Amino acid sequence: MTTKATQAATPGGPVLDIRALNRATLDRQLLLRRSPLSARAAVEHLLGLQAQNVKPPYYALAARLDGFTPEELSGLMAEREVVRIVTMRSTIHTHTAADCLTLRPLVQAARDRELGNFRKGLGGVDLDRLAVLARELVDAEPRTMKELREALLVEWPDADPQALAIAARCKLPLVQVTPRGLWGRSGQVALTTAEHWLGRPAEPVPTPDQTVLRYLGAFGPASVKDMQMWAGLTRLREAFERLRPRLVSFYDPNGVELFDLPDASRPAADTPAPPRFLPEFDNLLLSHADRARVVPPEYRGRAWQGNLAHRTLLVDGFLAGVWKIDGQDLVIEPFGTLTKAQRGEVVAEGALMLDTMHKGTSYDIRFGTVVP
Repeated sequence: MTTKATQAATPGGPVLDIRALNRATLDRQLLLRRSPLSARAAVEHLLGLQAQNVKPPYYALAARLDGFTPEELSGLMAEREVVRIVTMRSTIHTHTAADCLTLRPLVQAARDRELGNFRKGLGGVDLDRLAVLARELVDAEPRTMKELREALLVEWPDADPQALAIAARCKLPLVQVTPRGLWGRSGQVALTTAEHWLGRPAEPVPTPDQTVLRYLGAFGPASVKDMQMWAGLTRLREAFERLRPRLVSFYDPNGVELFDLPDASRPAADTPAPPRFLPEFDNLLLSHADRARVVPPEYRGRAWQGNLAHRTLLVDGFLAGVWKIDGQDLVIEPFGTLTKAQRGEVVAEGALMLDTMHKGTSYDIRFGTVVP
């Protein structure tokens, strides 16, 4: 079912209210109902999964896919069909191999700008030569950031060691090699180039147009600023304008223009949205400039404490609390009072999540203190 947008008071066009935006985004994010997609197809559809830590991509797919097992994603990583690499917003993402070789070049301009933050520590450093040396080092054998710093210091002993390693990461598409990222395994971060790890060259820097269409398919309807927030890029207005004849547009309640694919699903605002347990840093909460479609105003900032992000709970499609694994307990801490029916649905979803992610282990599910 497709929701009917109410007409705006201005001549701009139809308005999508917050609940309509919420349901459309949840549907694109595979969170209204679990999808039969494979893990690889889901990672591709979602344009990658936020992966600052090892486990979040697994929990992200457990909330979205029917029949998912952690071993499925881990197997893809072991076979080098998906990789961990710094891309969007200068954060680590799990991408398919193909997206790694295209999306990383797309955001290279942002990585170049990031180097400006380390200019003082890179005085006298020839960055092109640094890229050549770093590539030789990591392609000879995967290196930790510490090993990379120490090796580059031999060439530039007066430079800041941390700045040298970060410069290498910005200049080169460095992936984290396994066993880092495998389910149930441990391993320090060791890096090599995407081309070396995947056995094929990176693609030429693409125009953003195709990525705009894919972003809308996974996160739309969305504004230009929304996509810029997701990608960590600027100046994407031109791409949207080129694509305007192929898109439809709406407005949010604040009058911001939203673009979308003409045939994309926009479910009715009253479509049921089951509870979902999301990992820390889930892209659902990070990929729009205006997060009101998922985060109620009264809970803004509640999913984070400084640089610490909590695992989040959705109820009726919106942020409603946080959760954690404490020993043998799943502890759910809602921000407000849940109805008896909502608590029952949350417990059932929590049991399903535990069975998916921790099969064979017995956990108790309890509600912690309601967080005011």
